Amino acid sequence: MTETNGTASHAVRICTGARSRSQARRLVAAARDEATTATVHEVGPAGIGDLAPLVLVTADGETAFHAGVSEDDVRALVRALEADDLRIAEAHAVVAHDPDTATLPVPDEGPLAVGRRRVLARAGWSVPDEVGDDERFAADVVGDDPEAADERVRTTGLLGRGRGDASTDEPVVEEWDRARETMESGSDPVLVVNANEADERDRTDSLLLESDPVSVVDGALAVADLLDVADVVFYTREGDELARERLDAAVDAVCGHLSPPKRPQVVAGPDRYVAGEMTMALESLEGNDRLEARLRPPTPAQHGLYGRPTLIHTPRTLAQLRRLWLHPDDFDADDADPGTRLVTVSGDVAAPATVELSTSGSLAAVRGTVTLDGPFKMACVGGQFGGLTRSLDHPPNAPALSGADLGTHGAVELLDDSRCAVATAGTRARFAEEENCGRCVPCREGSVQLTDLLRAVYGGDYRSGTIRELARVMRTTSTCDFGQAAARPVTTAMDAFETEFRAHAEGRCPSGECEAVNRAGRRGEERETGEVSQP
Repeated sequence: MTETNGTASHAVRICTGARSRSQARRLVAAARDEATTATVHEVGPAGIGDLAPLVLVTADGETAFHAGVSEDDVRALVRALEADDLRIAEAHAVVAHDPDTATLPVPDEGPLAVGRRRVLARAGWSVPDEVGDDERFAADVVGDDPEAADERVRTTGLLGRGRGDASTDEPVVEEWDRARETMESGSDPVLVVNANEADERDRTDSLLLESDPVSVVDGALAVADLLDVADVVFYTREGDELARERLDAAVDAVCGHLSPPKRPQVVAGPDRYVAGEMTMALESLEGNDRLEARLRPPTPAQHGLYGRPTLIHTPRTLAQLRRLWLHPDDFDADDADPGTRLVTVSGDVAAPATVELSTSGSLAAVRGTVTLDGPFKMACVGGQFGGLTRSLDHPPNAPALSGADLGTHGAVELLDDSRCAVATAGTRARFAEEENCGRCVPCREGSVQLTDLLRAVYGGDYRSGTIRELARVMRTTSTCDFGQAAARPVTTAMDAFETEFRAHAEGRCPSGECEAVNRAGRRGEERETGEVSQP
């Protein structure tokens, strides 16, 4: 067998992610136990939960995708492969491709065909911590001509991506320029790769670290080289053990080829939603038990980790930068949001999915990646504090989503017709009340008032104007994104489902969800008190 980019001409790839790690690793063990001539690779997740466990069987430039594979199935697939049989009739999809390809061969149809796999090109195909002999590094491109590399980012206008990025939906070069100005005083800069995303609705960064951490590490080292940063810190979530394990190994692999001045550190922060906010990430890295948002200005680029100028980017931003330096033709400077956007699709679905969409396309494409439990009613776009909408006919770019009062953080929850818009908004308001850091009054007290106003709706008192004015104050005066976005689920629910709010004020829940919850609560009270309520 001939090896190509760390793989073999006859190979079995088993997609392994944190969500299916134990099951997938049993498949890996079974495949390796069965194999005699075929090569078995444990690769990262391809991103489509409906297909898991997903096994890719490759022979001489043709790959068969087998979904929902058992241990007995994988043993049979290995035996068949070694007899030059891909068991095509049983496959979910079959793709012919260049035998030397280093990226996932994408089927013409099905969930893997949705969007454009550019940043996710190697997800589900490459071994996460391996670097090929012919690997191209963005850090080399930047090192060869830093001025041209900087100008490319500047003219393209690449925007930061994700909740924990210091340049979220803003040109990354603006924060870079602030850091450069601060560095003129002699301060040593730091690059923090903020991968602490505790919102389970948004698993885009963890997918990148589980599937292609080499690209993220390369992107980080390229930025560090461009801005003369010696200290690079990868800040992860405690619960993302697999991502951290693969990231650690990828750092070693990439450093073996690039030899940075210092090996980047990989550290873990708490599994708390607020810990991913960029300034609270700095508080966590400094060892503070009480995490509170910092006032801005100054921005982290001016006064960050231990007072040093600090650049903060998410893995998905760094992966976009790497793509820009290695494949500049993929980016159009005339786009309002150049590049692609990663989106995790969850909610009332059989299994979540993470896809990559063109920023000029439509969010509606995500419907083709998941199986919805019931008839579609609404979506929450943007994560925990995203906006509720009846329609997904929105381009997945930052200006369009912001203009529609939807979130840009990379999460779309699809909710079926059993869901109540008022209850959905109320759950998020209560989360804001319970989880805010307590630093600023608009968020701390505003979230309490918001929850109380929503409770009053159930009592027949729906004060639409009061709720909207409170939301405006929270949005315009809160210190950080938490408070600024906390009321968005409520106001967008009111915009899209005004009749449901009025129905609740009249004592009715059109979806029936609230009645079901109330009945369950009354039964619980009856069991505790021994009293039986009247029908």
